[in-house]
Amino acid sequence: MLERDLALATQQAQQWREANRELIAGLAVQIQKQFDDWQLTPAEAKVGFLILKGLSHAEIVSLRHASERTIRDQARAVYRKSGTAGRSELSAFFLEDLLLPRQEPQANPNLRH
Repeated sequence: MLERDLALATQQAQQWREANRELIAGLAVQIQKQFDDWQLTPAEAKVGFLILKGLSHAEIVSLRHASERTIRDQARAVYRKSGTAGRSELSAFFLEDLLLPRQEPQANPNLRH
């Protein structure tokens, strides 16, 4: 059951990515522009993208073939240069406006219940 649910979720995620490929690419470009505005080094920007993808420091260490201290220092530099307090605030900087709650339809004051 769990394997089937995981396979379905993976398939749905792939379909979503394919359907929104242009939007995702555009978002990546805009995030890179913001990283440039913050004057992140190329290494800091790569770590920033991996943080935004939800990877842990240990996973980033493995992918980047760098020491844990280097990744921690680069992550701290991302947060300092962006003026964010950590991974949650960094993510919120880019996603906050995308994740607004759906507006409920306004009730028509002329209708009686």
